Amino acid sequence: MGLKIDEVPRDQWQVPEFVSEFFLGKLHSYCVVIPVINEGDRIRSLLDKMFALRIHEQADIIIVDGGSTDGSLKHEILKAKGVQGLLRKTGPGKLSSQLRCAYSFALDQGYKGIVSIDGNDKDDPEAIPRFIQEIERGVDFVQASRFVSGGIAENTPKIRDLAIRLIHAPLLSLASGFKWTDTTQGFRGYSKSLLLDQRVAPFRDVFLDYELLAYLSYRAPSIGYKCLEIATIRKYPKGEVPTKISSIRGNYSLMKVLINACLGRYNPSKPMNKG
Repeated sequence: MGLKIDEVPRDQWQVPEFVSEFFLGKLHSYCVVIPVINEGDRIRSLLDKMFALRIHEQADIIIVDGGSTDGSLKHEILKAKGVQGLLRKTGPGKLSSQLRCAYSFALDQGYKGIVSIDGNDKDDPEAIPRFIQEIERGVDFVQASRFVSGGIAENTPKIRDLAIRLIHAPLLSLASGFKWTDTTQGFRGYSKSLLLDQRVAPFRDVFLDYELLAYLSYRAPSIGYKCLEIATIRKYPKGEVPTKISSIRGNYSLMKVLINACLGRYNPSKPMNKG
């Protein structure tokens, strides 16, 4: 576990504007954050699986919506599936902005840790209790991996598989000092301590699109936080690649983010003082 120093004062957090459409209150020590935008049947399928696994009896489920227009987030359906809260981002940005909204909300509610899982139903939520167990044991960053022993990768597009194995994970491993195998997916868990550390400072406007995932994979191990990958199942549907990242421009953007993260360009410029 990393050496803790002062937290960034709450009034210095940069968080996009968002509204809480409903929140039924904090029931558990941990929450599961699900970022979505127009996931349709995919988010319903994921919530069905989580409900069958009784995840809502172990952690509070909070959905953060990036601006869905497909009618997939009806309040009565979400509540019936054990969802404890729905946040809607109204400020600028994509995934990183959604996560800043949800993580700030979760920390304000006093959760000890946060598990994030994408709302596109590619990840098997059966692993969620294991994320919580590892954070309880003192791990600060738990990353899902389809590539470690026991993990399963099904129908992963070949170019994406090669990019992760040969470029993304090796570069982040080299830069951070921790051997990562699966660095592009958002199924991961963080301790409260990691997210509050001012040497990490995730609540900054530099994190708008997809920067936050690569940055945390680099930053957490590089400053001494305990990190761990656990085996998970990640399945792509046949004949379809559910992603919000466009092919050419999106992949170029991800490479730019990766290089910037590995070079430390997203690191806080200087510690923020209390007061």
